[in-house]
Amino acid sequence: MTTSAVKNNFLPPGLVSNLQDVLRNRKGSDGNEEQQSDSSSAEPNNNDNESAEPSSSTSNSDAVAELDNSKPLLLVTNGDGIESPGLTYLVEALVRQGRYNVHVLAPQSDQSVSGHSLTLRESVAVSLAEIDGAIAYEVSGTPADCVSLALSGALFSWSKPLLVLSGINRGSSCGHHMFYSGVVAGAREALMSGVPSISISLNWRKNESQDSDFKDAVTVCLPLVDSAIRDIEKGVFPTNCSLHIEVPTSPLTNKTTPQGFKLTKQSFWKSTLNWQAISSTRHPSSGHFMSNQQILGMQLAQLSRDASAAGAARRLGTQKKNIEVIESVGVSGKSDPNRKVRYFRLEVI
Repeated sequence: MTTSAVKNNFLPPGLVSNLQDVLRNRKGSDGNEEQQSDSSSAEPNNNDNESAEPSSSTSNSDAVAELDNSKPLLLVTNGDGIESPGLTYLVEALVRQGRYNVHVLAPQSDQSVSGHSLTLRESVAVSLAEIDGAIAYEVSGTPADCVSLALSGALFSWSKPLLVLSGINRGSSCGHHMFYSGVVAGAREALMSGVPSISISLNWRKNESQDSDFKDAVTVCLPLVDSAIRDIEKGVFPTNCSLHIEVPTSPLTNKTTPQGFKLTKQSFWKSTLNWQAISSTRHPSSGHFMSNQQILGMQLAQLSRDASAAGAARRLGTQKKNIEVIESVGVSGKSDPNRKVRYFRLEVI
């Protein structure tokens, strides 16, 4: 964290001071006092990797019974889905610290480029998930859905958490990509509800990065999280901003940038959106579309395997309505079998 950034008031001085204290305490506990550095070189400690190791804490059901109201409550979500390693390692590290009540509400599947979309015309399914030491649910919705639901009071009995953490996302969320990013949207939704939030992304590179990098990313981020919590508890954390942390590729061994924390403004960088025309006759396993009749046939087959006759009839009626909505129609609103439909697929480069 550079001193120039402090002078420019990018962050309150209290948060900077807290971060320095956290880093000193960590290094002191490891017997490395002689390696302490000032705020311009806040180097993460490799020995903190153990904080991201699998936790031996209690199960989800036990955590409900052992909720300690004296501890601050943290809400964790993400954009990559509840089973992603970024969320797993982050939650395990928070639980291992033993200082927080950790609640998780995350998407069932990858929603990393969902932006700030909400589910309005469909029901959202919520079910318990097993994450040791945390109270966790998976949601058939977006990160913004997860945070909005958590803060609504409809699911949890508490009113607001102390802090919302969103991440750790697989892939950069820099620049204009913040508008597409589901992980940033999770933190932004908390900000809109008046709850402090931090989103975290790891600059993932194909054929170079590996899942263990998320452990290192947790090690890098925890001092910032702990420092923010100190300021929140003191009532001096800014209420009109959300922090986003970008972790470089191979965070503990990265040699292309100085180790430590650097404050910066949002850039104007944007990824390239590449649209390509595709054939509608190829199988959906390759990422392409089928006709409505083919979709209906697959749904009928699934119903015959998984449901009773009565249940299948009810589900089929609902699914027919959904299919009719996306059916190709003419100007009059009737089916037009002669209408030509083209398909395109988006690739983010």
